[in-house]
Amino acid sequence: MGHWIFNKEHDMFRRSVRKFVEKEIIPYVEVWEKAGEVPRSLFLRAGELGFLGIKFPEEYGGSDAGYITDAVFSEELTKCGSGGVAAALGAHTNIAMTPVWRFGSHEQKEKYLAPGIRGETIAALGITEPGAGSDVASIRTRARREGDHYILTGSKMFITNGVNADWVVVAAKTDPAAGHKGISLFIVERDQPGFTVGKKLNKLGWRSSDTAELILEDVRVPANNRIGEENRGFYYIMQNFQWERICMALQSIGLAEKALEDAILYSAERTQFGRPIREFQVLQHRIVDMAVDIEKAKNLTYWALYLYDQGKDALKETTMAKAYAGEMVRRVTDAALQIHGGNGYMMEFPVQRYWRDGRLASIGGGTTQIMNEILVKQLGLHEGGDK
Repeated sequence: MGHWIFNKEHDMFRRSVRKFVEKEIIPYVEVWEKAGEVPRSLFLRAGELGFLGIKFPEEYGGSDAGYITDAVFSEELTKCGSGGVAAALGAHTNIAMTPVWRFGSHEQKEKYLAPGIRGETIAALGITEPGAGSDVASIRTRARREGDHYILTGSKMFITNGVNADWVVVAAKTDPAAGHKGISLFIVERDQPGFTVGKKLNKLGWRSSDTAELILEDVRVPANNRIGEENRGFYYIMQNFQWERICMALQSIGLAEKALEDAILYSAERTQFGRPIREFQVLQHRIVDMAVDIEKAKNLTYWALYLYDQGKDALKETTMAKAYAGEMVRRVTDAALQIHGGNGYMMEFPVQRYWRDGRLASIGGGTTQIMNEILVKQLGLHEGGDK
């Protein structure tokens, strides 16, 4: 079903991304799932085709095509059926390079953004820690100024692209006594002394995306690798959360649509009691419910995307979209697995991967519970708020 937010150019771009996914990703998904990561060649190929620089300025090698075109890429990429592939490329462009683009210096953009757009380097964002996730203000990583350098000490957890990243945007406390007002962002290169990958994490889903624990032991980072102003990191992080959550909602939609497509095809091929199971009304109604659920998530997400693209404050709308889509993909992938019956529980059928990958949508980028807490405040329901 079409939508008013997309024009003919978006539709043409969608077809080109779909061809790329069908020819250059889907045939290799199982290999990458077993390897626990996607190859660097995928980043290079995506960069060559211009997919990594869609929203970034032409000055640094991007196409400056805007957020809506970038959203098309996020949605179609996930239809490869692997949340890990989408996570690897998405973390690179949507959550790691974006702070450099929006708040970094011209020199930082030339040194880090431009090669990232070409796919020559891989980027990651290091915020989450063993004891701090959605509560960003509670991070314990410290950055102490010494002359022309900062000394970073701490650890990061659940970092997408953490194993293979060439550089990581790290959040650290430059003024520990100031709480969230004392956080700054730094670009840390992987070969800097004291920076190590603690371990590659073994995940339930998103298995083709490498995820790591990162350790920083007195890492000397040049002061000119600080992004933007000192102690403004929390503001920069919050600014990008809206876009990250729109992207996660879009990925949820793409994966759910793939699960629905597979369920419909399987229900036409699988026969019981002498006829295809899609002819049974109980199953027909379930498929209809899945399609309606996806459409609800689409409309919430596209509206949030439109507002964000217009430069408006879309905190409430992006939060609703992320919360609903994250739960929707759980319902749809679970229903798709159920329609596959016993085969759905077998590793030979990709629907089990959709189910595993979809489970993270209500956790990553802020849990559904955190989204609801944000909405409580947005609706004036918190203690002392508007009635």
